Amino acid sequence: MIKENIKKWHDLIKGDYSGGFDELLDDDVSFYSPIVFSPQRGKELTTLYLMAAGNTFGGDQSIDGTLEESSFKYTKEVLDGNQAVLEFETQIDGKYVNGVDIITFNDEGKIIEFKVMIRPLQAVNIIHEKMQDMLKQLK
Repeated sequence: MIKENIKKWHDLIKGDYSGGFDELLDDDVSFYSPIVFSPQRGKELTTLYLMAAGNTFGGDQSIDGTLEESSFKYTKEVLDGNQAVLEFETQIDGKYVNGVDIITFNDEGKIIEFKVMIRPLQAVNIIHEKMQDMLKQLK
């Protein structure tokens, strides 16, 4: 089941999942941001943060400069039970960003917890700045 759920997530971020965040997120989902101390609770806030992240983490042009896509890419995937850990890399304003999305699903296939961790510190700082700007635009 976790493989099917993660496929929906991958499809969503590629724009190929018609249900959108509304269908994939549980009403009581919790979102843990690397830039906010307390968890953000509920579908509406989580959607806002994930949309801001999508616009921010897309990053610069491809790291190797050969693709016309953004530099964001998942590099590793660990699936177990109802959880997935997805490691990603991107480049924002020329700065390397490495992180993980830790996603927990319920038995209905909806995301109940989404946690993002980022490294190195330079990346955390730039993400903080960019996410604040993006959240202001989306609100």
